[in-house]
Amino acid sequence: MTRILESLRQTADLGGPVVMILLVVSVVTLATILYKLWQFSAAGVGRHRALKDSVAAWDQGDRSAAVSALKKSKSYLAPVVEMAFGAGPEDAKRLEAEAEVRFARLEGGFRLLDSVAQLAPLLGLFGTVLGMIEAFQSLQDAGSQVDPSLLAGGIWVALLTTAVGLAVAMPTAMVLSWFEGRMDAERVTAERAIASVLHPQGRRDPVAHAFAEPTHA
Repeated sequence: MTRILESLRQTADLGGPVVMILLVVSVVTLATILYKLWQFSAAGVGRHRALKDSVAAWDQGDRSAAVSALKKSKSYLAPVVEMAFGAGPEDAKRLEAEAEVRFARLEGGFRLLDSVAQLAPLLGLFGTVLGMIEAFQSLQDAGSQVDPSLLAGGIWVALLTTAVGLAVAMPTAMVLSWFEGRMDAERVTAERAIASVLHPQGRRDPVAHAFAEPTHA
């Protein structure tokens, strides 16, 4: 751990303020990714077995089994499916909106990750340009006593910021793509569940209908 911190300190000293900014951005990005992983796990993203069993039972006309299976589901989409049990085809838009509210919560932070993936390389390039300017200024100040190592050293230090920017951007882009892929699959699951419940192959029975309809005081 000490070696890693020492390496980061040396990199920051060489790269200057731009590298420092990129290191701070990388810490924020890592914290966001870890939080999203925890949020996905807590919400049960991708774990819809009981929910799918419930929807399949409802679609086949077995309303009692559908209700029983839904009670076992820990999916964040379970409340939406329960609402669909007591709704009709005319309520499809409302149910889709309810699902979108839950998707929006899970997609919080995606904009930050997208911004990091796009801006980190540009920030690194900006640091490289500043480093090149400084290297050529040093070369000019040297006058006739030009040392090639002076220019070479300035160039590799300048390019360091681009490398750091790419190192931050590439894994961020990959993780964001994975998150977005999971959410696309979640939307397909929700749309299919809502459509199957609102337009089942079997007939509704009065027992499930009584369970699904809200009671009024």
